[in-house]
Amino acid sequence: MIRKLLGVLAATVALQGAALAQEAIKLGVVNIDTGPFAVSGAYVNDGAAFAVERLNAQGGALGRKYELITQNHAGTPATAIAAANRLVEQQGVSFFTGLNPSGTSLAIASKMSGLNALFLDATAASDDLTGKNCGQNYFRIGITDGMQVNSLREQTKASGVKTWDLLMADIAVGHDTAKRFTAAMQESGGKVNRTLFAPITASDLGSYIAQLLDKPAEGLLMYYPSSGGIALIKQQQPFKLIEKYKTVVSASMVNEILIGAHGDASVGLWSAQSYFWTMPGERNAAFVKAFEERYKRKPTYIDADAYMSFELVHQAILKAKSAEVPAVRAALAGLKANTVVGEVEMRAADHQLLRPLVVVQAVKAGQGKGEIVMKSIESTAQIAPPVSPECKM
Repeated sequence: MIRKLLGVLAATVALQGAALAQEAIKLGVVNIDTGPFAVSGAYVNDGAAFAVERLNAQGGALGRKYELITQNHAGTPATAIAAANRLVEQQGVSFFTGLNPSGTSLAIASKMSGLNALFLDATAASDDLTGKNCGQNYFRIGITDGMQVNSLREQTKASGVKTWDLLMADIAVGHDTAKRFTAAMQESGGKVNRTLFAPITASDLGSYIAQLLDKPAEGLLMYYPSSGGIALIKQQQPFKLIEKYKTVVSASMVNEILIGAHGDASVGLWSAQSYFWTMPGERNAAFVKAFEERYKRKPTYIDADAYMSFELVHQAILKAKSAEVPAVRAALAGLKANTVVGEVEMRAADHQLLRPLVVVQAVKAGQGKGEIVMKSIESTAQIAPPVSPECKM
C-alpha cells in the first residue's frame, strides 16, 4: 500500500512538473492607443512580437514557450498604472515593456514595488527613472536624457555655436532635457537665450514659432515628440524656422518613423537616438534581414528597443535557470550581452542599460522627400551618465 501510494505521489509530481514545463512564460506590452504618442504604438508591438516569435523559434527557455499579451491604455498616468496592474494581476505577466513617455513610466515605476513583475522600459528617457525614482523592479533598456544631452554636447562643440534657443514639449522629459542642456552649455561657455515650453497636445504652434523668429540665437534645440513633432515641423516650414539657425538639433523629432510625414520640411535637422538599422555587426545585420522579411520594412529604434527588452529578459532567464521574478531580477542586474546594438551591460547600481547611441540627420531624398541617415555612433564611454547619488535601491 505504501509503495503504491508513493508511486501515485511520484506520478503526480511528474505530471505537475511536466505541466509547469509546458506553461508559457508570459511577456507583456503596455501600449498607448490614443493621443499624440499613439503613432509609435505599432512599432513597440512589432518589436515585441518579433522577439517572441524568434525566441520561440529557438525553443523558448527552460523547455517553455513565451506568450505575448498586450494591454492598451489612453496615455495618462492613471490609465498606464491600471494597464500594468491588469497585465500582472489579472493576466499573469511577469515581464513587460511598452510605449511610455516619462510621465506614464514614472507612474508605473512608482507602483512596481507592489507588483511581482519586472518593467523593462524601452522608451522613457527621464533621468529620474534611474535616479531618485529608481527601483528594484524597474530596468531601463532605452537611452536617457543625460545620454542624449551628452551626445548633443559633442554636436554643439563641433558646430561652434555658442547661443541657443530651446523649444520643448511641456512634459517631464522636456523640462529635464532643457535643464540638462542649459547646464551643459554653461559649462562649455555657451548660453541659452530663450526657453519655450509648448503643450504636447497644442494644435497651433504659431505663437511659439513667432517668438523664436524674433531675434533667433545661433542654434536651436527642439524636443517635441511623436505626432506633435510632425505638426511642429510642418507648421514651421512656411516660416523657414529651421533655416533661421546655423544649427538645429533635436531629441525624438527626426527619425525614420516621422520622416515620411515630414517630407523635406525637416532636412538639416540633427538628432540622437538609441538605434539605427545601419549599425554595424553581424547580429544586427541578421536582425534587420529577418525583420524586413517579416514586416516588409526596416526596423526603427522603437522596434529594436522593444525587441531588446525581451532579448535581455530571455538571457537573464537562461542565466538564472529560472523564470521566477526574484531570480530573473538578480540575473538581469549586471547582465552583459551581445545585442543588435553591440555589447551592452545592465548596470546593477541603477538598472540603466549601458549602450551606445547614434547621431542621425534628415537629408533631402528628392522633391518634397527626406530620409534619415546615420552620421556617427557615440560609444558608451562617451555618453553614459554616472550613477545618480539619488538612486537608492
